[in-house]
Amino acid sequence: MFFVDVLETEGLGNRSYLAGGPGSAVVVDPPRDIDRVVAAAARRGVRITAVAETHVHNDYVTGGLELARLTGARYLVPAGAEVAYARVAVADGDVKPVDAGLELRAVATPGHTPHHTSYVLREAGHDVAAFTGGSLLIGTVGRPDLVEPRLTEELARAQHASAHRLADQLGDAVSVLPTHGFGSFCSSSASGGEHSTVGAERAANPALVQDVETFVRELLAGLDDVPAYYAHMAPVNAGGPAPLDLTEPRRADADEVARRLAAGEWIVDLRSRVAFAAGHVAGSLNFEVDGRLATYLAWMVPWGRPVTLLAHSADDVARAQRELARVGIDRPAAAAVGSPADWVREGDRPASFRRATFAELAAARRQDGDVVVVDVRRAAERAHGWVRGSVHLPVHEIHRRLDEVPPGTVWVHCAGGMRAAVAASVLDAAGREVVAVDDGFAAAAEAGLPLVTPSDDAAA
Repeated sequence: MFFVDVLETEGLGNRSYLAGGPGSAVVVDPPRDIDRVVAAAARRGVRITAVAETHVHNDYVTGGLELARLTGARYLVPAGAEVAYARVAVADGDVKPVDAGLELRAVATPGHTPHHTSYVLREAGHDVAAFTGGSLLIGTVGRPDLVEPRLTEELARAQHASAHRLADQLGDAVSVLPTHGFGSFCSSSASGGEHSTVGAERAANPALVQDVETFVRELLAGLDDVPAYYAHMAPVNAGGPAPLDLTEPRRADADEVARRLAAGEWIVDLRSRVAFAAGHVAGSLNFEVDGRLATYLAWMVPWGRPVTLLAHSADDVARAQRELARVGIDRPAAAAVGSPADWVREGDRPASFRRATFAELAAARRQDGDVVVVDVRRAAERAHGWVRGSVHLPVHEIHRRLDEVPPGTVWVHCAGGMRAAVAASVLDAAGREVVAVDDGFAAAAEAGLPLVTPSDDAAA
């Protein structure tokens, strides 16, 4: 009997897979931190004999090259991918052994990238699972706009054709096992679930139920923002990522934290937004270790800028270090653990700002009609409705657009509170008086705040 183990990387919305039989296994689209993969193989008691990439990834640094070197496995990479290292170039129709009676068949599925390749796992000649990478996802497909703007429509059409190719070749019971689609920005729209089959996708996936013109039009109209760090991932992966170094960063005292801040480095406080608002190093920025740390910090930090981590514990530093390494922020410049009392120089005081609910925002508006409200959600989220009179500055842009924030106390909100806390820390670091709305957006209407919908806006 074959097995498939799922290795989730929740912060990035991706999955990797360890699949095989009693003696050996293949790893599909491995994460940067390959110790997780090695441990999974050890638990199974199998040897990793192949590592397969569905494409050169745009959203994370792969661990495939290092895993292949470490284990001696064959490194299967699509033949059309331009890479700078030795690999086994895989073409459409190639079949590679995994274990006795178990093999992997390559299926060219361009669309997410021009060279994208899916892999079908076959047991005793029967297809049992399809590793679809960024091609056919659960309820959607991988986005086609990450390679080159001039290729976007062409790749969108290719996605439609590739989805149909998989559906035509595979039976209804074959499991669909994508890499993206669990919160990843590589997904063209929100994923429809955790598990699926070819039959389920055949019945509901837009790529399989819509004609190509409708599919392409709606796909392109629904594409969301692209994290800025994506521009750096494919070149790193094509060039060959360096081995991962997760050794503990150097410890910084309060004087060093102050020096690094004065030098323009990013001081990142990993504590909860509640703790950060109550007291923090003035000028530091709040990216919760339990939030989507890698996505939003890598999206916002100027690429290559040194980052120092402040955390409650060494374990939190280690967690953050692992997450950041997955997106190419390999080594923190330094780290400090404890509390603001340990990080603020003698004679200085911690900074702080208010937290509030939408009900408190509504009350403040009734008392003062000129309250400044900044909405830091993405455009796709705001399109469903927004607080009347609010200024729209997506969180990943706010540090570059501070001059667009009107004067006065700034009440900043998102959909749930995490991104509002990030934005509030940016505004606070810039010297603005800020209130972070730590509340779900549904509470805005319940609080009586006037909301605008796209239809209202068009009518006006």
